[in-house]
Amino acid sequence: MEIANTIRRLVESVLFCLMGAMVALTFADVIGRRIFNHPIFGAHDLTEHLMALLVFTGLPLATLAALHLKVDLFDKVLLQPRFAWWLKVTVILTALVFGLMAWALMGKAMDAASFSEVSQGLNIPRAPLYAWMGVCAGLSALAAIYTVFAAPMSVALDQEELL
Repeated sequence: MEIANTIRRLVESVLFCLMGAMVALTFADVIGRRIFNHPIFGAHDLTEHLMALLVFTGLPLATLAALHLKVDLFDKVLLQPRFAWWLKVTVILTALVFGLMAWALMGKAMDAASFSEVSQGLNIPRAPLYAWMGVCAGLSALAAIYTVFAAPMSVALDQEELL
């Protein structure tokens, strides 16, 4: 469990840096555009890539902690012990959807690599981004399957972080 917490903290640090970079870039671009009438060239491309990295890098963590959005319309009925199987079925369906996403994104990565797809402004290659998104979707599928057999990983702060 110590290794899992170390990996979680490392990924959270990467996510923090990605979010910080996106905020700083957007802030600088808005200031440059509004005050100096000179926006940052390629800010849209960079923001687009940073957003994809942020969302998909955090996806396995959100899945492991069972933090996906849920509609609680039928919770009074479905959270009864006799419907415990239903929760497992929904998690398995979630894993299948993530697996399908991973397969589609890896196909997209291969297509993008075959014709050298790049972003419009900065010519950033798209294939590595699509591949990373596919890997993260695949990890999310594995994380969902893990939560069928074990309790979701806690996202609560460690005791040492509270001090």
